[in-house]
Amino acid sequence: MKFFVDTNIPMYAAGKEHRYKRACQVIINALADGSIQGVTDTEVLQEILYRYHDINRKQDGWRVYDSFRTIMDQAVLPVTVEDMDRARKLCGKYPDMPPRDLIHVAVMLNNDIHTILSTDAHFDQLKEVSRVDPLDLRLVNGV
Repeated sequence: MKFFVDTNIPMYAAGKEHRYKRACQVIINALADGSIQGVTDTEVLQEILYRYHDINRKQDGWRVYDSFRTIMDQAVLPVTVEDMDRARKLCGKYPDMPPRDLIHVAVMLNNDIHTILSTDAHFDQLKEVSRVDPLDLRLVNGV
């Protein structure tokens, strides 16, 4: 199975102690060693830079970006105008979902990816994709 890797995975892995930190670190390590297959998109990279800029931790953001970018290597999908058009349609269907997340969903659908690794439970309301919470991933729990 190929997962779409949401922004919060590398950020929790690199962040302060949190209930998601260990699980996200396991996921990042599994992506790096090829134990799990993952893709992300350019919007995730933008979100990393933006969030760390917004909290005045630019250098930390650059480190997280560089590390995640290296790990994902060739697995970063572009956000195309077709993705944006599909995201716009999804905005009408799911008006309470953040548009940034619907961009990820559109990229996923346009690339035949149907599972997202994310801590964000609002993905659970979508019919088109399924979410795996990092705490529920078998790899993390050793099952």
